Amino acid sequence: MNSILVSGLRVRHRKNLALDGVDLDLGTGVHGLLGPNGAGKTSLIRVLATVARPSAGRVEILGQDAAGHAGRTAVRRRLGYLPQEFGYYPGFTVREFVAYVAWLKEMPAARVPAAVADAVARVGLADRADAKIRTLSGGMVRRVGIAQAIVNEPSVLLLDEPTAGLDPEQRVEFRELLRELGDSATVVVSTHLVEDVAAACTEVTLLDGGRIAYRGTPRSLTLTGETSGGPGDHPIERGYTAALRAHRGAGTRESVR
Repeated sequence: MNSILVSGLRVRHRKNLALDGVDLDLGTGVHGLLGPNGAGKTSLIRVLATVARPSAGRVEILGQDAAGHAGRTAVRRRLGYLPQEFGYYPGFTVREFVAYVAWLKEMPAARVPAAVADAVARVGLADRADAKIRTLSGGMVRRVGIAQAIVNEPSVLLLDEPTAGLDPEQRVEFRELLRELGDSATVVVSTHLVEDVAAACTEVTLLDGGRIAYRGTPRSLTLTGETSGGPGDHPIERGYTAALRAHRGAGTRESVR
């Protein structure tokens, strides 16, 4: 069963149409969400996270209609979400903040201490668990954000630019964590870093101008790049560029008709 079903999704920000008729079905695995600035990636993640409502269309997550209050509440208990800029209390320790998020997700109190310790350890912050967040580096704060997103062992995990501020070694470790999480959960990762998608994702969706420009495996996107001859330092980057150009070319031909 697909954990995420989206049909006819439209999101409008004042006069701008951020998403225009998106259809998507996602199951267990790690799904990369790529696209240029303004493509609609964050708008899609926010709707899936139930923090923003669509202008039109249907969103079903874990069998629940996210449009209703009861459905949203049920989804949020089984959801993990890291926005591009997440709010936190700088005076809290890492342990206190992740425990606070666990409480917000209505986790059973008896499970919280062990779940917090596990989440903090998985992001490599066990030795800083009792440090106040305001004393941490930007990369460490980002790892706190990942810890709070996974503390409830979510069935759906939504990550918006999760590797921002992480150094190369931390990014490699994070990719390993993504692959592990994707064995049992539906993980959606929005990123500008196509190499992260190539290394960790089972599927990639490319957004452009609020529409789906490409959907397939990282391998198929890489193969496209190997034959495209377009710009890029890696075949998957060339595939990304080729897919964008093909989508834009198709749109131009359609408008001429």
